[in-house]
Amino acid sequence: NNTTLNTKRSPPILIFMRWTMWQNRSWSNSSIQRLESNSSIHKHLISKITATGPISVAEYMREALTNPVAGYYVKNDMLGAGGDFITSPEISQIFGELLGVWCISEWMAAGKSNTFQLVELGPGRGSLASDILRVFSQLKTVLGETDISVHLVEVSPKLSQFQAECLTVDNTQPNDGDQPVYRSGTTRTGLPIYWYRRIEDIPRGFSVFLAHEFFDAIPVHKFQRTEKGWREVMVDIDPESPEKLRFVVSHSPTLASSILIQKDENRQHVEVCPEGGVIVQKLTNQIAEDGGAALIVDYGHDGTKTDTFRGFKGHQLHNVLEAPGMADLTADVDFSYLRKMTGNEVTCLGPITQRSFLKNMGIDSRLQVRMTTLMSVCSLQKHSEFPKENPPLCIFAFPLSDTQYSVHGADDLNQVC
Repeated sequence: NNTTLNTKRSPPILIFMRWTMWQNRSWSNSSIQRLESNSSIHKHLISKITATGPISVAEYMREALTNPVAGYYVKNDMLGAGGDFITSPEISQIFGELLGVWCISEWMAAGKSNTFQLVELGPGRGSLASDILRVFSQLKTVLGETDISVHLVEVSPKLSQFQAECLTVDNTQPNDGDQPVYRSGTTRTGLPIYWYRRIEDIPRGFSVFLAHEFFDAIPVHKFQRTEKGWREVMVDIDPESPEKLRFVVSHSPTLASSILIQKDENRQHVEVCPEGGVIVQKLTNQIAEDGGAALIVDYGHDGTKTDTFRGFKGHQLHNVLEAPGMADLTADVDFSYLRKMTGNEVTCLGPITQRSFLKNMGIDSRLQVRMTTLMSVCSLQKHSEFPKENPPLCIFAFPLSDTQYSVHGADDLNQVC
């Protein structure tokens, strides 16, 4: 049982979970090949700043990550050992299996709705959804005749293709026209699956939303406290090197610095993600009206950190202002801000650490079963009763640290039992 769940209530839940970095990421100038600074996005940003002046960090992130022509998520295969980062589902299926059990548990606690929409925001290569759907198939007697469908929100054409190859039997084909559903098909377990570019296009109905390492890539505004009050950190051209970018502090208040800073804020440097807040509000509204649950899993904090904006290239820290569009940009999620954005429609739980969440979901016993199976396989191999090539089992133990990575959740207050 997950101790973050309110056992006296049957409504859906929204949980924030904070992960810890599982690998050592540090500056390594000797190991990072210097990237070309004349990328198309770099040239575009230089021209834009020259014409209109410094831009916000949020605008810089948006262009670098999701520019429709040369954005990082649009043109790159960033996942895996050959990419820039690896996520938990790419390492072991245990993580996804535990989330699959959590999804079904929430559906049961909410009264076993006749319809069940599994919605994932930013599904990566589709590994997490694949593991969850395998659990759904194994527990089909529990789900019964429930009308289950899968809905993926993905802006990257390259990643949506990977997801289709991972999840469907026919690899699907993109739909014609500028329709809300730009790709559709049938999963390997026989469920209908749909792809969307916008959360707003997800059909209404009972839904379980999953956002695993999604919110940390949404653009943030950065603010610095000065003697004259809060000022926004901007991106400008370096006057000493016109082909380079630099951070500057705005001389006067901007619209963002005037409306996004909380009155009781006591930090000297703050990052705010208004787009993330809007997304949480949309999830909150749908959960409150239609029932469901949401699980947000990401690097983050509970309103305590300051400057977390960073870049990754080749699994190493990378200068965020160098070669935009060629490296991943991320900022830790401020779960306290997301919690405020839910208002009074739902009850938020968390954030709790990865360690607490996975232990409450039974990872210890799951690992023990895997270890027992592994020992049996090794014994068979030792006695030549099992082929030694292509061993059938890979086991991975998650680093259960209590820092940096969190889970958060919310209940629908209108469905109290």
